[in-house]
Amino acid sequence: MTTDATIQTLPERQESTGEPLDVLKLRKDFPILSRKVKGKRLIYLDSAATSQKPASVVEKMDDYYRRYNANPHRGIHTLSEEATAEYEGAREKLARFLNAHSSGVVFTKNCTEAINLVAYAWARKNIRPGEEILCTVLEHHSNLVPWQLAAEDTGAKLRYIPVTNEGDLDLAYLAELVTPKTRLVAVSGASNVLGTLPDLRLLIAAARAVGAKVLIDGAQLVPHSPVDFQALGADFLAVAGHKMLGPTGIGALIARPELLEEMDPFLSGGGMILDVTLEGSKWIEPPWKFEAGTPPVAEAVGLGAAVEYLEKIGMERVRQHELELTRYALERFSRIEDFQLYGSLHPERRGATFSFNIGDGRGGIIHPHDVGTFFDNEGIAIRAGHHCAKTLMKRFAVVSMCRASCYLYNTPEEIDRLVEAIEGVRKFFSGV
Repeated sequence: MTTDATIQTLPERQESTGEPLDVLKLRKDFPILSRKVKGKRLIYLDSAATSQKPASVVEKMDDYYRRYNANPHRGIHTLSEEATAEYEGAREKLARFLNAHSSGVVFTKNCTEAINLVAYAWARKNIRPGEEILCTVLEHHSNLVPWQLAAEDTGAKLRYIPVTNEGDLDLAYLAELVTPKTRLVAVSGASNVLGTLPDLRLLIAAARAVGAKVLIDGAQLVPHSPVDFQALGADFLAVAGHKMLGPTGIGALIARPELLEEMDPFLSGGGMILDVTLEGSKWIEPPWKFEAGTPPVAEAVGLGAAVEYLEKIGMERVRQHELELTRYALERFSRIEDFQLYGSLHPERRGATFSFNIGDGRGGIIHPHDVGTFFDNEGIAIRAGHHCAKTLMKRFAVVSMCRASCYLYNTPEEIDRLVEAIEGVRKFFSGV
C-alpha cells in the first residue's frame, strides 16, 4: 500500500549510471537536515548511532497507520490481509537486498536481539565445555557480552583477535586462534568506533577450515556497502534497521535456513505455534518460529521503504561516496595540530567513521563531552563517550573518544565545518 506522495519522494534509480551521487539533491529527501540547531544549520555526523530517515520511510509508516493498521497473520478481514502482505513484503525486500533466502530472515527489534537470538538458540545448544568462541577486541558490547554469557553457560572458552595500533585486526596469529576447538567466530563487519573493515572472507575461510560457524555483526556494514549474504558464506548476519535509513524498533537476523530449522525458539507465545496441547506445543517453520507475539509491523514496513530507497541509490555508489568523504577527511585531519585520530589511515580499509581526541595544550586531552557540547553550539552533532566498546577504549588507553560518522547525505563542506569546530575547540580550551 503505497501512496503517490511516497513514490514521488523516492530517488531515481542511479545504480547503473556510474555517476557520483548528487548529494545536494538527495539531501532534500531528508526533512530533518533542513533544520537549525542553536541558530545554525544542522551538521549531522552521528549516523553510526542512528541514521536520519528519508521522507519516503516516514510516509510509508504513516500510510500504514492511516490506511491498514491491523495485526498480520491473524485476520481474514481486508486490513489484516493488507498488513500481512506489507509485513511479509518487507521481509522479501530485505532478503532481496542482501541476497538471502526470505525463510532465513527473522525480524527482531534490533541488531542486539538478533545476536542474542543466536547466542541463546544456537550457541547454548551446540557449544560444549572446552570448546571455543572467537571474538575480537574491537567489538561493540552487543557482539561481546552475549558471548561472554554464552561461554559461562556452556563452559566454553572465549578468545579474542587483538587489534593493531593502526586499528586493524591483528591476524598474524589467526592460525593459532582458529583451531579445531573453535565453534563460532563472531566479528563486526565494520567497527562502530574505528571504521575498521575486517577481512571477512579471510576470517570466514579460516572458520570453514575447522568447521566453525560465523556470525557477522552487520550494524555498521550493511548500511554502507554492498552485502551479498550467500556469496559471503557466513552463517548469521545481524542487521539494524535504524542505521540504514529505517525506523528504530526493527532489526533482523539473516541466517542459513537449515540452521534456523535446527534451532529452538528464543521467545515463545502467540504467532509461532503450529499446535498446542496441555502436554506440549509444536512450532511453525522458520522464520515465524522466532517471531512470537505481535510483530513490529509499522517498523518492518518502514524498513522495507528504506531498503527500496537504498536500492534505487545503489549500494556501490553509497560506498564510493563514503570512500571519497573518507579520503577528504583524512587529508583534512592530517593538518590539525595536537589531534589524535584512531584507526587506519588507509581509506580503503575503513568506513567514514572517525574517532578522535583533541589535545588540551598541556599534554592531556579535552574531555570528549566538552567537545561534544562545544560542537552542539555550532550545530554539529557528534557522539562522545566509550561508544559501547570499553574493551577497545582500554586497548587505546583512553576512557572515551569523540566520534564523527558520515553517511550518504554528508558532504565535504560538512567535513570542513567539522575541522573548523575542532580548531575552535582547541583555541577555546587550550588558549592556542
